[in-house]
Amino acid sequence: MHAALALVGDDLKNVEAQFKKDLESDVYLIRKVGEYVLASGGKRIRPALLLLSAKLCGYTGDRHVPLASVIEFIHTATLLHDDVVDSATLRRGNASANEVWGNEASVLVGDFLFSKSFSLMVEAGDLRVLKVMSGATTIIAEGEVLQLLCTSDMDMTQERYIEVVKSKTAVLLSAACEAGAILGKATPEQELALRDYGMDLGIAFQLMDDTLDYTASEEQFGKEIGHDLEEGKITLPLIHTLRKCTDEERETIAAIVEKEVMEPGDFEAVFTLVHKYGGIQYTTQVAGEYIARCKEHLEAFPDSTEKRALVDVADYVVSRNR
Repeated sequence: MHAALALVGDDLKNVEAQFKKDLESDVYLIRKVGEYVLASGGKRIRPALLLLSAKLCGYTGDRHVPLASVIEFIHTATLLHDDVVDSATLRRGNASANEVWGNEASVLVGDFLFSKSFSLMVEAGDLRVLKVMSGATTIIAEGEVLQLLCTSDMDMTQERYIEVVKSKTAVLLSAACEAGAILGKATPEQELALRDYGMDLGIAFQLMDDTLDYTASEEQFGKEIGHDLEEGKITLPLIHTLRKCTDEERETIAAIVEKEVMEPGDFEAVFTLVHKYGGIQYTTQVAGEYIARCKEHLEAFPDSTEKRALVDVADYVVSRNR
């Protein structure tokens, strides 16, 4: 992963500088909250994917940096809104913005980042890129609502859950890759290949995130462990467990999922059942299948340093611990 990022290292530094420029506002709180969230780290995987995809397709212009910044702006806006909806208190190991400044400021700064993103996309002047990114933003909003509707749904299927993941998480990674392909004037086949690569990568990324909610330490994960469960999110490790467990065990899980606030021992009880029925191993296996598909999509391109970097990014997704 480090080698892959090093390939676009200078561009990523320019993206960081672009963030600060694009956050300029006469309203002090917008800059303060925006800089806090953007400076809290993150893997910058979405802008890196746009930069690598553009480089893979031979792009040599200067529009890739502003558009990579836009991708991270959109992602940051979704994080601000997510943390309010989820009542999160931690993000990337630090106090979440809503914990520091309150829900109102987080939602409104998220709105600013969304609207600023569209302004920047228009300035970039590529209608096809604008269409891809605006379409992705709409789907993300739909995914948020779909996830809300699925809260505490004990009958959630794997297929329906993957649809939520596609909408809420994977579509932005897919858009980043497709935008890079458009900038590089790739063939229609290559555009589709990179779009599908990003989608499958995004699904695998979220599935591994689901396992970390049950296995990582809070310091590694940067978020509260077990928070998905407390919020009533039925993710793939639990979906698999619910398919395998006894009726009595299912009732135990249902009683915990439906609680407003988990009590001592609740998470441990579900954790034990998830491990008993191999929910973590199953989810990791499914994520691995999506990563294998990622690599197949890249066969549309000749061998290159950039192609190998995208393979490395795919491998990183299923090996990460945070």
